[in-house]
Amino acid sequence: MVAKKHQNPSGGLNAAGRAHFNRTTGSKLKAPVKSGDNPRRASFLARMAGNSGPERNAKGEPTRLLLSLKAWGASSKADARRKAAAITKRNKASG
Repeated sequence: MVAKKHQNPSGGLNAAGRAHFNRTTGSKLKAPVKSGDNPRRASFLARMAGNSGPERNAKGEPTRLLLSLKAWGASSKADARRKAAAITKRNKASG
């Protein structure tokens, strides 16, 4: 579980959270790509769209899953699936 101080209230990790994760695991996490046809964005949206779990909790509030999707420019799992497919299609057509 990620400490609250490392979570971005609007979804995902903040810069301090990414730095902490990178230090402790040796990873190279980068900031979210909110728009455009970046292959990293398509990959993230496709992975997150396939995650199990609700988009909203019992109180109707968005879960961390939905907040992360919104941070990457998708409004729901279905929207993430559509956007990932469209980005991948455009990337294959252009290169």
